[in-house]
Amino acid sequence: MAGSMGRALINFPPKARKGDVIEIRTLLSHPMETGFRPDSYGRLIPRDIVNRFECLFNGEPVFACDLFSAISANPFMAFTMTATQSGELVFRWKDDTGAVMEEKRRFEVE
Repeated sequence: MAGSMGRALINFPPKARKGDVIEIRTLLSHPMETGFRPDSYGRLIPRDIVNRFECLFNGEPVFACDLFSAISANPFMAFTMTATQSGELVFRWKDDTGAVMEEKRRFEVE
């Protein structure tokens, strides 16, 4: 973790039956500075937003999106995935400063 990215909250059922559709929710602590807001001295705070989010399951893309300055601080993502096999979910956020935050979680299919 680097830059202005804080911690990530990730929520999904740790186990599911094969064929179940599960919802995955993430919330990332990030100020999402647009580049248009002045600091206390009147200088513009440089733009720093999370511009890319992706989720991989066993190395294959499950969900990905590009984000723009209209997104609010602390971006929240919710998406679904069909449970096919056990494996590892990788969540990755990238921001304008080049910082990348990556979290990994195990998922089990019964």
